[in-house]
Amino acid sequence: MPTQPGVAPSVVCKLIRPFSLQLCLMFLAFPLSAQNTALTIPRNLVQLVDESELIVQGTVTNVSLERHEQLSNLMTVLVTLKVEDSLKGASTTVYTFRQAAIDGRDQQQLLGYRAGQHVLLLLIRPSAYGLSSPAGMQQGRFALRTLPDKSSEAVNGFGNGGLFRGIEAQLAARGVQMRPEVSAMISQTKPGPAPLKELKSLIRSIAIPKRAQ
Repeated sequence: MPTQPGVAPSVVCKLIRPFSLQLCLMFLAFPLSAQNTALTIPRNLVQLVDESELIVQGTVTNVSLERHEQLSNLMTVLVTLKVEDSLKGASTTVYTFRQAAIDGRDQQQLLGYRAGQHVLLLLIRPSAYGLSSPAGMQQGRFALRTLPDKSSEAVNGFGNGGLFRGIEAQLAARGVQMRPEVSAMISQTKPGPAPLKELKSLIRSIAIPKRAQ
């Protein structure tokens, strides 16, 4: 249905036939970025951390496809993590979140989650319908890998492309002090895995409330 510029989504819902109302509510239930990764706006690490309510490192222990209890036409993926480290938000040992899965392929692949995955997730605040997702979708979801020297590296769904773009000025404005290893990490201009230790150190520095910096 065509709409006039500036018409609020709530008004559009009232104009849609009753059988489409549930679909309209579904799209109002969570951010646009949670509906299609192709629509995701590129974000750097500072933006991803600021957008997140909870940042955790852990192992995926269970993944299941479930129909949303309130929005019956919406399929969701329920992900449970065994938390190893909390970088932002309340500390917890187990955390479960529900993410919308609109595309049929995403439903079949459970949005790419699987038991045993070692991940670092920057998760946004759940919506009124209990839906969450990584900030910036694949940008806020890092796969972790252990290297032969026992250190670990992290790479997000965008290959870390643009992850550190323009953050020097943002960090300076916040008074964030960086160790040489962290400075070396963010100076890299090519996409690729980042050392997990330095990445987590930087995330923790960014996550400190501005008034406390």
